[in-house]
Amino acid sequence: MEYLAKNADDARNLSHQLPRALLAGKDELFGIMQEPDTDLLLAALRNPVLDEGHLLVLLKRRGLPEELFQAIYANKKLLENNRVKYDFVRHADVPLHIAQTILPQLHLFELTKICQLPGINTDLKLAAERAIIQRLPTQPLGNKLTLARQGSSAIVEMLIREGQPQVVEACLDNPHLKEGSVYQFITSFHANADTISMVARHARWKGRPNIRFAILKNPRTPLVWFASFLPTMLPQQLRDLLAMPKLAAAQKDLVRKALNVKGKHH
Repeated sequence: MEYLAKNADDARNLSHQLPRALLAGKDELFGIMQEPDTDLLLAALRNPVLDEGHLLVLLKRRGLPEELFQAIYANKKLLENNRVKYDFVRHADVPLHIAQTILPQLHLFELTKICQLPGINTDLKLAAERAIIQRLPTQPLGNKLTLARQGSSAIVEMLIREGQPQVVEACLDNPHLKEGSVYQFITSFHANADTISMVARHARWKGRPNIRFAILKNPRTPLVWFASFLPTMLPQQLRDLLAMPKLAAAQKDLVRKALNVKGKHH
C-alpha cells in the first residue's frame, strides 16, 4: 500500500511540475534542465523561451534517455545553433542513427574534433571521416594543411594522394600517416621529383627499406636518390630495378654500376 501511495504522490507531484516546465521563465528553466525526470525535461523542450543556452546545459549531462534526443531531433528549430548541433552529435548517449544524419551539417573542423574524441563510437568516427573526405576536393589550401597536420590516418591518406607539395610535406609529419599510404603515393602518378625528394629526405621515412625501394622504382625520382639509396639494395632488388621498363637510361646506368659493385664484393 505504501508503494502505491508513493507512486500516486509522485504522479500528482509530476502533474504539477509539467505546467511549470512548460511555462517557466528563462532563469527557472536552467534549473529544470538539471531535473532527473524525463517527462519533465520533455515538457521543458516545448517551453517557448527555451534557447541554445538551456540546451547546452542539458547536453552537458550524462545518462540522458534516448527519448530526449529523439525529441530534440524531431524539432529542427532546436538544432539550428551550430554549437548545440556539435554537442548533440558528440554526446555519449546520442543514438548513432540520429547522430549520423546530423554529421554532414557540422563544420569541417567540428568533424575533425569528432574524429579525435577519446572513446568515440567507431561507426560515428568513420562517418565523420567520410564526411570530411567528401569535402576535401573543394577545400582551400589552408584547410588542407591543417587537416594534413591533424587529420586521422584515413584523412591524411586521401590528402597525400592529391600530391600538392605543401600538403604532402605536412602529411609526412602527421603521426597518423601509415607507411602503406606513403608507399602508394610514391608509386602513383601524383608523385613528382619534388614530392619524392620530400619523402627521401624525411627523417621518419628515408630509412625504411620498402619506401627506399618504392622511391627507386619511380622514373621521376631524381638521380641523387639513386646514388644515395642503391648501395643499400640487395642484388636481387637491383636486378628487379633493371627489369623495369619505365626507369630512365641514366637511372638504369646507376643501377648497373651498383650491381657491378655488389658483384665484385661477392
